[in-house]
Amino acid sequence: MISHKLSVAPMLDWTDRHARYFYRVLSKRTVLYTEMVTTGAILFGKGDYLSFNDEEHPLVLQLGGSDVNAMVECAKIAEQYGYDEVNINVGCPSDRVQNGRFGACLMSEPQLVAQCVSEMQNATGIPVTVKSRIGIDDQDSYEFLHTFVDTVAQAGCQHFIIHARKAWLSGLSPKQNREVPPLDYERVYQIKRDFSHLAISINGGIKTFEQSQEHLQHLDGVMIGREVYQNPYMLAQADKTLWQDNDAVLTREAVINIMADYIDRYVANGGRVWHVARHMLGLCNGLAGAKQFRRYLSENANKEGANSQLLKDAFAKVSN
Repeated sequence: MISHKLSVAPMLDWTDRHARYFYRVLSKRTVLYTEMVTTGAILFGKGDYLSFNDEEHPLVLQLGGSDVNAMVECAKIAEQYGYDEVNINVGCPSDRVQNGRFGACLMSEPQLVAQCVSEMQNATGIPVTVKSRIGIDDQDSYEFLHTFVDTVAQAGCQHFIIHARKAWLSGLSPKQNREVPPLDYERVYQIKRDFSHLAISINGGIKTFEQSQEHLQHLDGVMIGREVYQNPYMLAQADKTLWQDNDAVLTREAVINIMADYIDRYVANGGRVWHVARHMLGLCNGLAGAKQFRRYLSENANKEGANSQLLKDAFAKVSN
């Protein structure tokens, strides 16, 4: 099993292959997750939803679904593609996900999740993990979470990533559900105490590596989402801070040069600069000129004929 001390959360429309390549440039050790991909997209979609850059490892596919046969088939495909793990989404509260009978609503069906885990594990040689909430709607007692983890662990799941906030399946948008109801980190700590043999990671509201290190006193891993997306350069400190890795921390200028080369390769194959640059808007946050950097990329990266020089021109507006 790969070390999950730090991971970047799966974020729909955000953690695509370009964002993940960017994050891998910043940190060699952080575990990266795909956006959630549904079984239907993999099995019946017209696009290739699973391709990635070899540099992205360690890399986890987050899978959305609940049909056991489809989940097994997709786990096999993920293994063939070379993913390091498959993660089952039992945490997303959106209506679209509920209508597909996956995401957070599956917390009320632990036996079904357990069956998915068991059969996916039996069919592949890569770990199958689960990302959940601490509860859903009025099913928010500690006993409810304990029963869910116990049932799914008995089926062979060795690693749970728990978003320390319950999901409201009606009445709140997914955006609202990122802030309401309040976080309950202690409940996740208690799960680790009760299941000391399992790897337990925590997600939700974590913004700094100082907070991460506090959680790591109690748990095996920390998953950070929006904070990394909005302030990606924080990842440049991850290997040094959390793993005491002595490799030099990349400067922003070095990151820009590496990503410029990546953009050149991508554009040469028919891609557009904006597909990559949109994930880099927060790279210079905190520096004088960061606003001009963001604006220059936003206004120019979608233009016909744009190339990597645009990234360097944008960076020239920043005072390091």
